[in-house]
This record gives sequence, C-alpha cells and structure tokens, in this order.
Amino acid sequence: MIIATAGHVDHGKSTLLQALTGAESTDRLPEEKRRGMTIDLGYVYLPLSDEQVLGFIDVPGHEKFLANMLAGVDGVQHALLVVACDDGIMAQTREHLAILRLIGIPAITVALTKADRVTPERVTSVRKQILDELDAQGWHDCPIFSTAAPEGTGIPELREHLITLYHNRTEDAQSALHRFRLAVDRAFTIKGSGLVVTGTAFSGQVKVGDTLWMTGANRLVRVRSIHAQNQPAEQAGAGERIALNITGDISKQEVSRGDWLLQQEPLDNSDRVLAILHCDKPLRHWQSVHLHHSVNHITGRVSMLQDGAVSIGSDILVELVLDEPLLLAENDRIIVRDISARETLGGARVLRLQPPRRGKRQAEYLHKLHQLSEMPDDAQVLKLRLTEGSLSLSEFGWARQLTDGGIQSLLAQSDCTVVGDTALEREKVEDFQQQLIDILHDFHQQHLDQLGVGRARLRRMALPTEPEALVFALIDNLLAHGRLSNSRGWLHLPEFSLAFSADEQVVWQQLEPKFGDEPFWVRDLAEELALDEQQVRAVLRKAAQLGHVTAVVRDRYYLSSRIRQFADLIRTMHATQGSTCAADFRDRLGVGRKLAIQVLEFFDRSGFTRRRGNEHLLRDQGLFMD
Repeated sequence: MIIATAGHVDHGKSTLLQALTGAESTDRLPEEKRRGMTIDLGYVYLPLSDEQVLGFIDVPGHEKFLANMLAGVDGVQHALLVVACDDGIMAQTREHLAILRLIGIPAITVALTKADRVTPERVTSVRKQILDELDAQGWHDCPIFSTAAPEGTGIPELREHLITLYHNRTEDAQSALHRFRLAVDRAFTIKGSGLVVTGTAFSGQVKVGDTLWMTGANRLVRVRSIHAQNQPAEQAGAGERIALNITGDISKQEVSRGDWLLQQEPLDNSDRVLAILHCDKPLRHWQSVHLHHSVNHITGRVSMLQDGAVSIGSDILVELVLDEPLLLAENDRIIVRDISARETLGGARVLRLQPPRRGKRQAEYLHKLHQLSEMPDDAQVLKLRLTEGSLSLSEFGWARQLTDGGIQSLLAQSDCTVVGDTALEREKVEDFQQQLIDILHDFHQQHLDQLGVGRARLRRMALPTEPEALVFALIDNLLAHGRLSNSRGWLHLPEFSLAFSADEQVVWQQLEPKFGDEPFWVRDLAEELALDEQQVRAVLRKAAQLGHVTAVVRDRYYLSSRIRQFADLIRTMHATQGSTCAADFRDRLGVGRKLAIQVLEFFDRSGFTRRRGNEHLLRDQGLFMD
C-alpha cells in the first residue's frame, strides 16, 4: 500500500514523514537539500511487525513542480493531506485536494503540522477550515490529527491510524483479472545487476521471470528480480512502489521517464479519446490545454460533444484531441490544466480509445457514452458493448487491460457466441443470420440466371464490416441447420434448388449437344434450332441455376465445366505470377480480346477475382471447383 502526501509548500510534509517512519529526509536531489524543499517525488517506507511495509510518496508542494506531484498520485488509494496550523489552507492545498478528487482518491487523512507554534484556538479554527473544504470537495468524516514533529506530538496516534488503514485495506478482487502496467519514473544501473526501472504499478501483478514489453525501446525484457516497497520480493502488484531489475537487449539510454512496462505489447497509442470531463473551471470548445496522465504530460484540445454552456461542477462528454499520442486504457484519469499550466480546469476519465469518425454527437451515441460512464465494472461494460454488435476481444482486452483469463471469466458470465477474436451477443447472431438469408433472397430475385453466390461475396453484400471468420462461422451454422444450401461452392436458399419440367427437359436435350468449348448467344441457339427465343432463354436460365451452364454476360452462355477450366487457369496464373490480365488470359485461351474481357469481368462480378488497375487478383479460390 502506498500513501501519497499532499499540501502546500513548506507545510512540513517531508518532516512529518521522517517522524512517522524514522527514515531520513525524502529530499534526495542536491537542489532539494540546498533549497530545503521537495522538487521531485520522494519515497519512504515504514516496516511493520508482520514483515509488511507501508509506503509513502512525498510529492512536491510548490506550484512550479505540480507536474511532479501529478506523477506521484496515480494508482494511489489513500492520501495524507498536510496543513500547517500557522498558515492554514493555502492555494496549493486546494489545488492538491482538487487533483486528488479528480483522479478518484477515495479516502483522505489530515495531519495538522506545526501545532506547537500556534494557540489551541488557532488549531480549532484550522480544523474547521479543513473540514469545510473537504466537505465541499466530497470527502466527509475524514480523521484529523494535530502534530508537532520535533516534539513527537500526535505522531504515534497518526502512525497507528495509518497502520490500521493498511491492515484493514481490502484487496481488489478484480486485480488478478487485469494486466500488469507500470509507468517508469526512474531508470538507473547497478553494478553487478544491470538496469533497474522504478514506478508505481497501475494494475495487475508481476513475478520474477515474467516477460514484459518495454515501450520506447519497443522490445521484450525479462524481470530478473523485484523490490517491492523497498524490500526483495518474488512478486508485486497494483498500488505498490516497485523496482524491477530487467534484462534483455536494452540499455539505460533506451529507457525514458514516462515509458511503460506492460504485460502485453500495446495496440497503437491513442491521439483521440472519448472521455467524461468534470469541470472545475469554465471551458470552451476546442480550448488548448495541458493533459497530465501518470508521469506524462502533453498539450491537446478539448472538443465538446454536447451543446450548451459548460457550468462549473458539471460532467460533460468530450473528445480529447492529443498533440502527441498517449498510451491510455479505459477508466484512466487525466488531469486537465490550462495551456499556461497555471490552474487545474478539471479531470477526465477515459471512456473509449477509438472514437468513430462520424456520429459522435448523435443523441443515440451520446446516450450510450453516458451509460458507459456509469458502468461499475468490466462485466457491465462488456454487456453494454455487446449490444452494439460484434466485439473484438483483443481490442476490448487492451482497452480494459484484461488478461486472457480475465476475458474468459467475463465471457463465461455473458450470453454470447465467440468465434476466434470476435464475440457476438446471441440475439445478434440470429439478426446477422437473418440478414444473410434476406440478402441471398434478394439476390435470387434479381439474378434468375445464377444459382447463388460465394461465401466471401455474401459477406461483402450482407455484413461487410464484420470479421470474415465470424461471418463464415454464421454461414456454416446456417448450412448445418439446413437454412442455406451449398451447390458446388455456390450458396443459395434451399427452396431455390430447382429441376427441369418435362417440357424444359425436352428443350435442354436439344440445347446441350450444341455447347462445346465456345460460348453461345441465346438468339443464335434459337435461330439454329428454330425454337422460340424466350423459351430458350428461360431454359438456359434454369440450366444456369442447376449449374449446367454459366452466363458470362446477359444471354451469352458457356458450359460450366468450361468456366471451371478458366478458373483453374486463373488459379495457376495466381500461383505463378500473382495475377492475370486481359492480354495474358486472351493468349492462354486463344480467344478474342473482347471475350477474354467478358470472362474476366464475370469473374470479378462473381467475387472469384477482383480488379486492380489492369490486373485481376484471385479473391475467393473456393469458387468454380468441381
């Protein structure tokens, strides 16, 4: 457990921590010792009797070093607010409290320092000031201790209170389901050990021997040893101050403050995120701001998604447009400060990492974002996301920082179908399957001379934005239950499987011997056999549905066996030269250029190939097979 201090400069945070822990001053930099003030983060530890350790982060109080203070409080679950009795609440005290509130610190203990320098009446007055300020910012019934560090007044009582908090802490049941994530704030080398990086773990657990991904260097490293809370450990986890001795093809020069150690290689960093923003100060659309996330801070803009004036204390939906990408996860907190970095404007909580390009301001989408902002846990978020359609489990796992086991645990609680990397709500399964059937029905009505379509083409026609593996699985399910039929690679509705009538069979017996390697036009066959042209056309359409012939253009038919030979040729050319073109195809067939183009365009329309410039690339090699 880590407790972060907060408070105005020179209110005695470092001195108080020294009295509580017996450790030397947390000021470690030469400039800190010379100026007598904390500039960067300092850490001290209080060993407990049961071999446990309570850790403290001493954050700088001066406004010039607020960015360092922001870097120290992420991932912390308790704060110790330090207020000097002689000064009382100061501007920086209020700003520190605002930041603690905006990043979601749930509980605060207050230490009144320098109580020996003022009268009891002054202590009482300052106590009331603090209680009023805490109530105004949403903390109630916070314990307050009066202390005087040099004399030790109040120190034992405060220490005992903090130790009790440590022992009474509740373990997060969800922590084992989330990936390990640590933001690096220091990197150094130790002779005989090698590279060491330090930081406070955001989530998850890490063990000796684990392999982690180091951003910045963008490579894998292995954990050789761990120090957690300033003592050797075999494993460590969320909320602990950790030093990791890492090994791999990496040097200190490749590690920077703000890099991340992650359980898995990240997806692309976000340069736009959707968030809910609590406003402490007025904001305007497209305002330039400073954004602080963990040890990183960048500039960006706030794009309002809702119309209307922004009032102080309101929660609004926004899109944060980042000038530099940040490695973010959903529910991460971002502190928003003005572009001059002089005042805190509000705090944002990330809702979605990949905003849609269009429709973000539509009422229905904003309603879903509001629902998402109120979801208490990953299971509820998964349920909401599944109502939107298919869900990429790899993207969802990254966004929520869930381990593979965590994802499987959530899926076991939900009523959904999983195909590969995609999850789909069971109600949506039937909707998608019906959509496939409806599209195929419409195709039959519009193309009476074609038996059906290939599965790749059916996906493009019915569900073009859905993953191929998912749609193919839905098609297989429909085939297994007899709701679709497959004839020589062509998908069609079962009722569309026809047969010649007696009269049609007589006409077909006259037509079939005329076909050889060359195509025939309907009118030429009718004239040659002295048959009615409409009758010939109807019989050839039926023959095409039955798979005997194939129309490469309207009213021009080849034997289907000849089309399969052409398809085999294209498969061969794909294997040998990667594509085909009209000239090559004409030369191989020994036909005219116009007919070669008609055949190739037929293959494009049927989804067997696709055109790119003058080339025709194989798309669905499962079509036109014997």
